Amino acid sequence: MRASASTTAPPHRAAGIAPATTKDAVVAMSGLLLGMFVAILAGTVVSTALPRIIHDLGGGQTAYTWVVTASLLATTVTTPVWGKLADLLNRKTLIQLSLVIFTVGSALCGFAQDPGTLIGFRVLQGIGSGGMMALVQIVMADIVSPRDRGKYMGLIGAVMAVGTVGGPLLGGVITDAWNWRWVFYVALPVAIAALVVLQKTLHVPPRTPGKVRIDYLGTSLIAGGVSLLLIWVSLAGNTFDWISVTSGVLLGASILLLVALVLVELHAAEPIIPMTLFASRTFTLSVVASIAVGVGMFGTTVYLTEYMQLSRGATPTASGLMTFPMIAGLMVASTVAGALISKRGYWKSYMVTGAALMTVGMGLMSTMQWDTNFWLLSLYMVVLGSGVGMVMQNLVLIVQNDVDPRQIGVASSGVAFFRTLGGTLGVSALGALLTSGLAGRFADRQADLVAGAVADGDPGKAALAALQRGETPNVHGLIDGGASHTATVIQSVFGSAIGELFLVAVPLAVITILALVFLPNKPLGVKTTGQRIAGGEGPAGDHTDADADAHAATSPIVPIVMETIAQPGEPAGKTRRAQA
Repeated sequence: MRASASTTAPPHRAAGIAPATTKDAVVAMSGLLLGMFVAILAGTVVSTALPRIIHDLGGGQTAYTWVVTASLLATTVTTPVWGKLADLLNRKTLIQLSLVIFTVGSALCGFAQDPGTLIGFRVLQGIGSGGMMALVQIVMADIVSPRDRGKYMGLIGAVMAVGTVGGPLLGGVITDAWNWRWVFYVALPVAIAALVVLQKTLHVPPRTPGKVRIDYLGTSLIAGGVSLLLIWVSLAGNTFDWISVTSGVLLGASILLLVALVLVELHAAEPIIPMTLFASRTFTLSVVASIAVGVGMFGTTVYLTEYMQLSRGATPTASGLMTFPMIAGLMVASTVAGALISKRGYWKSYMVTGAALMTVGMGLMSTMQWDTNFWLLSLYMVVLGSGVGMVMQNLVLIVQNDVDPRQIGVASSGVAFFRTLGGTLGVSALGALLTSGLAGRFADRQADLVAGAVADGDPGKAALAALQRGETPNVHGLIDGGASHTATVIQSVFGSAIGELFLVAVPLAVITILALVFLPNKPLGVKTTGQRIAGGEGPAGDHTDADADAHAATSPIVPIVMETIAQPGEPAGKTRRAQA
């Protein structure tokens, strides 16, 4: 039994609105993809330039941490808020507003003269990024039907891959060639171009004037609860111990605020995250899968770059290039799977296959050492990237296809929110595990480190002293400086420790498979959000049982699908029909 959606949100005046033609959709999507690209780029391009930025602005390790954390917090916290606003207000205006906020924040970051102002401007930049991350996929639902949306979801996945993995490479090149301030300026012309394209080409259903009620209490609680949670996982183990008074206060306060959020959202007129969404098996299982995919996409990518620098001795710029096989696998798989989903109208077999590839890829990556043949490692990265690409964006598609069209905004942003949250928590948890694992491994190799330092002379002794202070050595510099004995020990330790992180992530990938297997296998509809609302439809209102029966005969995973979508006492092959 699925709870009914709130009826107070002003509906689209959508009668007679047809889906955009292919040409119009492609033109409008170009503006949306440009906006999403700069939003993702803003969060990744700064990473390789950050040491020089903090040095020039006179900051320390605390400032280093907060420049990253501030933007991440703002993006994560505001994503569901933007999604709810999209159900209440004009979506074109909102997406343009988010781009303007992002553009202003980026420009101000480039002018920052001290760490404090840079952190503040990064918050502004993150608010704009949160809007783009939430709204692009929501607006897409207004101009393209679910049946045709798969191929565009594939393009979004490709854009996310390029922005996530290619950002650090671009940041290193810009910093070396010009000045770190251009790391922030480089996004401005692209953001402005996206604004112009959206103004001219994006046409979404207007909103019927009505009373708009904002859930201010829910917004405050989600901002406070999630912020404290992310601050705890970001700083624990570095600024303070995991088991400490500070850690207990942050975690306890976060739990209290999030429990209060659930209680408030159960009674709010227009909740930021409606609890009724979790009555949908599709939404709940998609959230579970999104959290796991977030760890796979963001967590492993962060430490894969670190592996290239500390185990392979690559420079920051070269480490970005060395992760290209993963980008290529993600881009190709995301695009091809999206096109096939749009062509056939069914998604489950592709997504289960993608989750299986992701699991296999993580298992293969867990075997890597510092001296693993790079061509073999490239194959592992392609497998992992392909799996993530087939799953990541299509989770939003199947949720949009299933939920009440009046809740398309909160549902879409909810999946994106939990994916980002999962990625953030995953990065921090894996980082804590890496720190603990390195301490034990270096202790076991202490004799080898001392022998290497003696053989390498001053460079080796300096590296040993840095390790004893808890600092990360420059492996590329050690190799260039002739301290090969010390470098080899360090490379070996980091290689095995980072490989272990992928093994830890394998169970999460298995959870993704299970979540996808038990998702109801509903075929994709052929109506846009506006058309569904105009027709008075509720969740998945434009599907038929005949559609599912026709697919059952051709699906490569028929036994699994039949087992997981049949009602008790209902013949296998009938699509499970949830009642609104």
